[in-house]
Amino acid sequence: MADPKGFLTTGREAAKTRPVDERVKDWNEVYVPGSLLPIISKQAGRCMDCGIPFCHQGCPLGNLIPEWNDYAYREDWTAASERLHATNNFPEFTGRLCPAPCESACVLGINQPAVTIKNVEVSIIDQAWDRGDVTPQPPERLSGKTVAVIGSGPAGLAAAQQLTRAGHTVAVYERADRIGGLLRYGIPEFKMEKSHINRRIEQMRAEGTKFRTEVEVGKDIDAAKLRRRHDAVVIAAGATVSRDLPVPGRELNGVHFAMEYLPLANKVQEGDLTVSPITAEGKHVVVIGGGDTGADCVGTAHRQGALSVTQLEIMPRPGEDRNTNQPWPTFPVLYKVTSAHEEGGERVYSVSTTHFEGDENGDVQSLHLAEVEFKDGKLEQKPGTERVIPAQLVTLAMGFTGTDQANGLVQQFGVELDARGNVARDDQYATNVDGVFVAGDAGRGQSLIVWAIAEGRSAARGVDRFLTGASALPAPIRPTDRSMMV
Repeated sequence: MADPKGFLTTGREAAKTRPVDERVKDWNEVYVPGSLLPIISKQAGRCMDCGIPFCHQGCPLGNLIPEWNDYAYREDWTAASERLHATNNFPEFTGRLCPAPCESACVLGINQPAVTIKNVEVSIIDQAWDRGDVTPQPPERLSGKTVAVIGSGPAGLAAAQQLTRAGHTVAVYERADRIGGLLRYGIPEFKMEKSHINRRIEQMRAEGTKFRTEVEVGKDIDAAKLRRRHDAVVIAAGATVSRDLPVPGRELNGVHFAMEYLPLANKVQEGDLTVSPITAEGKHVVVIGGGDTGADCVGTAHRQGALSVTQLEIMPRPGEDRNTNQPWPTFPVLYKVTSAHEEGGERVYSVSTTHFEGDENGDVQSLHLAEVEFKDGKLEQKPGTERVIPAQLVTLAMGFTGTDQANGLVQQFGVELDARGNVARDDQYATNVDGVFVAGDAGRGQSLIVWAIAEGRSAARGVDRFLTGASALPAPIRPTDRSMMV
């Protein structure tokens, strides 16, 4: 155990963010550099080393949280990094982007603020990189088997790294011009600087993983050719079909999916563009969708110089405390103020967009909305609540509906889909097609980064068993396990 009295003597202290007026002028991460290290040892000491660590249940990766909390408390950063990497390939990603269901399951959180598990995690991995503890781990011998991984998001990268370390020759196929999937082009720089992806990719290259960018499976290379070239295939293409809003005026200029808007802003930061073709500068911006992608649009609009930012959500505003139907240790739906929301803008709940209006040039100028409420389990518009708000840029951030089937990938492989439109798989992550596996959002549906990494690791074990008859790779979860689903 770390500090036996830590949870009694030390209060929760989270990472400090830079002043709003400073950080909205740049795209650097919002946290004060180096602010965590002086406090993190005491924060890790708040961990109670519970007899039953429910944080394990809350984490899809099964992270050994009490163990690396103890090492962090003792400032044994090398040992802490080893325990952290035992279950998580990319803790620098999850430590910045995961909503921390482990903290919702923390036993201390029953009647006190939970341990800052996420902050401890990111401190451990940042220390590991700074100290040189993160090194390539190439396999001792090669199996002679080859695997294609389609998609380079967190699920694809996790599967690729695990399979490479198991001795297989792995090639990752990515349709974009850079590796990283949504980590690269869907997550703004102020939430995670892309240098974290770059150095992890270099580690994977040194281990032997091959990367093929600007290759879209189903278009640039067909499934049959890929299967002939490789002994197994992992589909980790994500759930990239954005949910649309079919209302009058949807066709107007200035109404875009979030995943049309956000990647362009990231390309500016990569140096590919001087100015984004879709910019919020000098405009009234409306973000439709109250989730994390919507918050990313809000923060991006602030940095581009929007006149105003309004975020709309069709559901009622969540409470600040757990509902009775979301008891500890489940992951509750709570009112959350992200760093983007701290920077300004208005959030409007229980409203639905009825239509858009534009000018003579076909550019959107305003958005009509109305309040809604649930009646007999159905969402109905409240009469007399219609109003108009200015909108010269609208981003649709209402989630994703499934795997892109327009490029022919699903059809060419001949994989079956489940009732939700995701690629169906068994407990080994295998599809109905021999040698073809699926991991991450492509099989699970839209979910969290921590689930993607967990599924990538689990699918890698299934592939390894398929190729060799057995596997020493860990299998954190099964795709049918919903007990920890968030």
